[in-house]
Amino acid sequence: MNDRMPPASPSEEADQTQLMFAREEGNAYLKSLRHMVSDVADNGNMQHCGDVLIGFAQEKAEGLYRLRDEQLVWEEPAEDENCHFEVTVIDAADHRFIPCLDVTLTVIDADGNEIGSETMPFLWHPGLYHYGRNWALPGDGKYDLRIDVAAPDFPRHDQVNGRRYAKPVQAYFRGVEIRTGRS
Repeated sequence: MNDRMPPASPSEEADQTQLMFAREEGNAYLKSLRHMVSDVADNGNMQHCGDVLIGFAQEKAEGLYRLRDEQLVWEEPAEDENCHFEVTVIDAADHRFIPCLDVTLTVIDADGNEIGSETMPFLWHPGLYHYGRNWALPGDGKYDLRIDVAAPDFPRHDQVNGRRYAKPVQAYFRGVEIRTGRS
């Protein structure tokens, strides 16, 4: 996989030092992402898609804190949830995580039947920002994963470097071996 785009160019908005810091930040994130995909998750992969790299990691369903009535409350996975998917979208040039995206994951079984399609909300994680949620899958097996990322509507600085992420992108991971369960 070629995960390098040409680096951003110095401009009226970003000097060489700022761009160096952005690359350092992104490379630290990429190192953490590779650790998650290779060493922590049950399965995972990354794919170059236009201006971004899209990655996924799959684990057993897990509990999360949620804010309810101004209090953080721990919630275990719903009874039928047996899988947790994480999705990352990073800038292909500097590898920084891209926030505020509309990310949708579609899971397709080995017979080509769509199991479900869900928006993947942002999840704060102490080691790796990502989009994700728990899922209820029929069981272990091979699934295809389609990840759709809408073109974001957030404003962009920089007349030279700011014309990125202008089109929706899609990643497709075929024959992903999924092991369901609960953490």
